[in-house]
Amino acid sequence: ARPLEERRAKHSPLKDVAGMLRSFSYAAYAALVSYTNRRPEAAKQLEPWARLWERSASMAFLEAYRAGVAGRKLLPESPAAEEALLRAYLVDKALYELIYELNNRPGWVRIPLWGLFSL
Repeated sequence: ARPLEERRAKHSPLKDVAGMLRSFSYAAYAALVSYTNRRPEAAKQLEPWARLWERSASMAFLEAYRAGVAGRKLLPESPAAEEALLRAYLVDKALYELIYELNNRPGWVRIPLWGLFSL
């Protein structure tokens, strides 16, 4: 949905990192939604496990990514600046997903909403 020129523009690598982190969220919550559509009574019990898996996978990915780019000056030097930029990209990605789901899969709108609310 974004213009080609915008998609080709250079961005911080954290934009791709945010995309990967959102993918972990989608994997966890798509599985949760699929399962609880058949067994709605399990939603409250399983949602914390989906959240735990998402956060564990995200932390492992971030640790490995940071180790892989250490010393390459690809990320902001300040941890606070890195966190702020990553959060901004996560919000941007989740808002993009929300618009996509509203237009294409309204039943999945809750997945990007969970991501936005968790930020």
